[in-house]
Amino acid sequence: MNIESLNQLLRAVASGKTSVSDAVGSLKNFSFEDIEYAHIDHHRSLRKGFPEVIFGQGKTADQIIGIMEKMMLQENIVLITRISKHNADKVISRFPEIEYHEDANMAVWKKHEISKQGKGTIVVLSAGTSDIPVAKEAYLTAKYMGNDVESIFDVGVAGIHRLFDHKELIDKATVLVVVAGMEGALPSVVAGMVSRPVIAVPTSIGYGVNLGGLTALFAMLNSCSSNIAVVNIDNGFGAGYMASVINR
Repeated sequence: MNIESLNQLLRAVASGKTSVSDAVGSLKNFSFEDIEYAHIDHHRSLRKGFPEVIFGQGKTADQIIGIMEKMMLQENIVLITRISKHNADKVISRFPEIEYHEDANMAVWKKHEISKQGKGTIVVLSAGTSDIPVAKEAYLTAKYMGNDVESIFDVGVAGIHRLFDHKELIDKATVLVVVAGMEGALPSVVAGMVSRPVIAVPTSIGYGVNLGGLTALFAMLNSCSSNIAVVNIDNGFGAGYMASVINR
């Protein structure tokens, strides 16, 4: 339940349109709802300004559908991250209005268009084309949290002149999310160009001693650019969420 729906319910009770007993029924699962395989945190929208997000990896399609059925009664938007194409097809067969973004392994249901809440523009950059799935996860998360979001893909340090061609957009950003695998150098370069916060996202893309993203992670943690914060390997969702919080 979000603040808007809570206000509507309280106003309906105050005006006599809704009985106290009906309101109590609506608030029965105000904190959380136990459906055996999940404890759905309906209170999260009130606490944090955005609903609980369903992490699809490791869940069955039936579990995702069951969680969604409960959330859709109380929320205006439901995000599902790390959902496979196979599970997404099953979920969409139950809820045809869901949008599935295969390039980010994300699905979204929304009751209506999302109102803008961000104060500026978030720019998401990827070092390589192979980093795009993680970058798109960040992009879509920030977008569905009510932000203006722009993207720039495949501008890594192996051809740094490509990055400079987008300097006007980079300078316009209020927050930047920079996604890179391999040696993870791009966030340091971007952060050295701007005064804005840069959220660095290491990816697991790279050869042998990339070590599944550890090399990129360590490089970003050791950046000499002081306006960088780093999220976990492949955590595009976390980067998009943090960028949105900052942009509000």
